[in-house]
Amino acid sequence: MLVRCALCVALMLLAWSAVAEAGAFQGTRSPGLRPDSRGSQAAGAREAPAFPPRRRIRAARRYVRGRALSSFALIDTRGRLHGFAAHRRYISASVSKAMLLVAYLRQVGPRRPNAAERATLGPMITMSDNHRADAVYARVGDGGLLRVARRARMRDLTVAGYWGSVFFSAADQARFFRRLPSMVPRRSRPYARRLLSSIIPAQRWGFWRVSVQRGWRTFFKGGWRQTQRGSLVHEAARFERGGQHFSLAVLTDGNPSHAYGTATLRGVAARLFGPRRQTRAAYSHAVRSRPR
Repeated sequence: MLVRCALCVALMLLAWSAVAEAGAFQGTRSPGLRPDSRGSQAAGAREAPAFPPRRRIRAARRYVRGRALSSFALIDTRGRLHGFAAHRRYISASVSKAMLLVAYLRQVGPRRPNAAERATLGPMITMSDNHRADAVYARVGDGGLLRVARRARMRDLTVAGYWGSVFFSAADQARFFRRLPSMVPRRSRPYARRLLSSIIPAQRWGFWRVSVQRGWRTFFKGGWRQTQRGSLVHEAARFERGGQHFSLAVLTDGNPSHAYGTATLRGVAARLFGPRRQTRAAYSHAVRSRPR
């Protein structure tokens, strides 16, 4: 009987010692770290691969070398700048209207634009209306554009007294579209996003035709005009999908035709986005779900 009691006491002491040791070990955990969360934190620390991948960026560079005078720049999903002749400067054409929109909304401040302002800003972006752009430029001036450029960390931009005579690089526009949401006052952000994703069908001749098919929401502005070299065709955009985003700008001049220039935009986009993987139904859903 005495032997049995002694054995019970010994077992109880051993169990108490084990519990105490376990408590001491658990007390060394980092504050707030649950025992079952270490594996998930380690997995979360591994970043998703950058998009677009480097092999596709190399393919876009090879393609652009064989086209008319062209440059492109992108800032990938990890925030790294890539491109080809990314700091070559071009005259802006209508791409600068996206900058006018941001400059105006920053002047408006915390309130939403009123009906009269929307009647000016909307057609300037969705239809690329030049008369409305003149009216907005008269309000914001070179100073407004330069303030937006500084905020976006654009390094190659100059202003020559008119919105259509701004000079910038593809790197400038990639930086601008990457930072665009943070530059617009919070209450006006949905409005700005709606405009930049609602360009009229006749002007969706570039990235949109490729990116939407791959499931990316696309916010963009294009520009075109004739120059001494030939046809100038530009486009700059921000793409969002599944919590990721990246920006892209393709600037071209000396194109033999507008169609040739728009083909360059699509050619770069096709190489960056890769093969289409969506069904026709998914593509139709992406088109129907665009903000109006």
